[in-house]
Amino acid sequence: MSDDKACADEMIEEISRKLKVCGHPVRLKLLCLIHHQGEPCVTNLWTCLGESQPVISQHLAVLKENRIVDSTVQGNKRIYTIVDPFILNLVSKIVTKKVD
Repeated sequence: MSDDKACADEMIEEISRKLKVCGHPVRLKLLCLIHHQGEPCVTNLWTCLGESQPVISQHLAVLKENRIVDSTVQGNKRIYTIVDPFILNLVSKIVTKKVD
């Protein structure tokens, strides 16, 4: 295998885009918290992070627009989950402190 094709350009572009989206400190904290808490509601997220609700909602919207997380409504709560397998695997390693 030649070095210039070790990773397909299309794959590199997609992974780069995802890492840029998730690289913001607040977004990365959100992802770690979502992973750690299972399926937290937005109130849990902004309370735990000590940020205002609008700030957390804006960051969640970016993650959702980029198909990193998704949300469902349960009763009067909106519950968030990580739906992107690549990001889920990465966050899982971060949370368990096994980043290689």
